[in-house]
Amino acid sequence: MSWSFDAPTRERLHAFLREHDLADEEPRIAPIGDGHSNLTFRLDTGGRCMVLRRPPPPPFPPGSNDVLREAGFLRIVGPHGVPVPGVLATAEAGAVFDVPFYIMDMVDGVVVTETLPAAFTGESVGEGMAGQLVSAMAQLHGIDWSATPLAGKARPEAFNARHLRIFARMLDDGREEPSPAFREVAAWLEGRVPEPSGAAIIHNDMRLGNVMWSGEGVPRLVAILDWELATVGDPLLDLAYLACSLPREGACHTPVQDLAAALLEAGCPEPQTVIARYFAQTGGEAIDIRWYQAMVNFKLAALYRYSRLAGHDSYFADPTHEARFLAEAAHYCRD
Repeated sequence: MSWSFDAPTRERLHAFLREHDLADEEPRIAPIGDGHSNLTFRLDTGGRCMVLRRPPPPPFPPGSNDVLREAGFLRIVGPHGVPVPGVLATAEAGAVFDVPFYIMDMVDGVVVTETLPAAFTGESVGEGMAGQLVSAMAQLHGIDWSATPLAGKARPEAFNARHLRIFARMLDDGREEPSPAFREVAAWLEGRVPEPSGAAIIHNDMRLGNVMWSGEGVPRLVAILDWELATVGDPLLDLAYLACSLPREGACHTPVQDLAAALLEAGCPEPQTVIARYFAQTGGEAIDIRWYQAMVNFKLAALYRYSRLAGHDSYFADPTHEARFLAEAAHYCRD
């Protein structure tokens, strides 16, 4: 999905940057990433680089693309040592665009997806990268959210049932009859909804493509990006998402696992190893998280279906994306 700045919009943005003491000269603007969700742009203003993040043109999936909420989470977790960009300014709809946006620091690093950078060195690179992802997640989940501005706003009670209900309802939009596989996975999940294992700040989209690494040498995690789905909820859903995003050697892969193929090249640990490492780091009781793993893949299938039917991004046009997620969900739907 793409969007471009016309001359009046550039002028309004320049005025906004001056007003917030972020730049005197008009910025050079370049898109960052593929833009399948929120849109991200690099702003170069002489000696300073910043990043602007805004939603795409509507419609959006329910509960998505709230960039001001995303900026709020960055401001909450950053002081607790979670590696995130600093937020420099936020703006409501109408200030510059017809949608809200925020501006954050530019982080020096690389995003790794399908290919491992040649400049990475060291032994067991995949093990090290996966271990850092687990450590960052454990650090995030350890934040006392009740001592943050989220207290009084978050509703972690009955989180799993509510989360499932949101995505199950997306199937009944009247635009297309869902496949039997959708109904079968939904029924399995609805019959086995667990009580939340706890309540924590969860990223809800923690995967290889949503973090940045130092550009050379032994890879070091320098930033966690794309917090638009963050919330207070069951930390095991976050863990399941991370585990489900890791490709398994010799197995068919989901679209999300395709975007982490570099870890196969680097020597990716098995998902069960990642799960066990998380429980060891957090001190929690190691339990079966198959319901959460099935839920993650069901949710992704529902989101991809919504985006395909919306028709605004050719990336989602292939219906086999949904089938691959549902096949992965079915892998975990067993008693």
